[in-house]
Amino acid sequence: MASTEGELPKVYIPAKQAQEYAESLLVENQVPADNAATIARCLVEADLRGVDTHGLNRLPSYMERLRRGVMDAKATPSLDIKTPVVALVDGNNGFGFLAATAGMDFAISAAKTYGIGMASVKRSNHFGMGACYALQAAREGMMSLVFTNSSPAMAPWGSKEKIVGVSPLACGAPGGVEKPFILDMAPSTAARGKLYKAVRRSEKVPLDWALDADGFPTDDPAAALKGVMLPMGGPKGSALAIMMDVFSGVLSGSEFAGGVTGPYDPSKASDVGHLMIAIKPDVFLSIDEFKGRMDLLFQKITQSEKAPGVERVYFPGEIEQLNQESRLKTGIPYVEEEIKALNEEARRAGSKIIAFVS
Repeated sequence: MASTEGELPKVYIPAKQAQEYAESLLVENQVPADNAATIARCLVEADLRGVDTHGLNRLPSYMERLRRGVMDAKATPSLDIKTPVVALVDGNNGFGFLAATAGMDFAISAAKTYGIGMASVKRSNHFGMGACYALQAAREGMMSLVFTNSSPAMAPWGSKEKIVGVSPLACGAPGGVEKPFILDMAPSTAARGKLYKAVRRSEKVPLDWALDADGFPTDDPAAALKGVMLPMGGPKGSALAIMMDVFSGVLSGSEFAGGVTGPYDPSKASDVGHLMIAIKPDVFLSIDEFKGRMDLLFQKITQSEKAPGVERVYFPGEIEQLNQESRLKTGIPYVEEEIKALNEEARRAGSKIIAFVS
């Protein structure tokens, strides 16, 4: 089913078909079936939640990295338990989704017994949507912190040199009858993936997102990719980006200070670092009391008096959950050119294509 939204027509693909497409493409590119299912689930979850910059459209760049031999399709993360609550995960230069999931799995397991768990992750790759791992913890009744570093895309405040990444931080907490708290944000005015999305869709971007290579504001996403992203809140966003490097890169032994290679650069291994923390909320009070307090917070926020012109006040993560509920019914919207690019990858690998009517 196709429709027109804005300038470009959209094609709506059922989540099940998107999952099958991704799994098939990954398996045909030598990714073990269980690993392929995990990667595909994370990608489709991003598309369902409306985080289109981190969904299926990332697959062509991942496949190119596999073809160039700078990422290992067959790699499975390994775990080195340091203490009962701390582990070091070696991603073995495989998919970041696998390393981050393994890290959060350990953190959740430790937290269930000891109240808190933490996993530092090294030798990883782009791990997609940070909310995926906050949701992983929330589904197990856990609070979470999710950090990662990334390739250089932003200058430290006061500099013009691209050194720090637009590295997202995510965190979460389960609710009771209300929706969970899920925060997933980049320290820049906009996520860098939105520039790649705008290039694919031939769209302009707001002038406050990035500077071009000469240091001037630009609405051309291609020019912005050659320049630097702008931090949110000036020095505050810059400091958050540096924090991601400290807790993800420096701590884990991964690359940092501009050394991470981006997912769209197939020249060498990325060596991304992550940090996954899970916290058992009923260490301090009963789980029922905690969830009741979370529900009260949700209600206080969403029912607060609205400013003029505002139709609704949302809780962090609520819009994405509403997107997911809607897209599970209507299908996930893609631009036709995106589907064609994905199907070209499928034909190259001999895997399932995405069927659509233009």
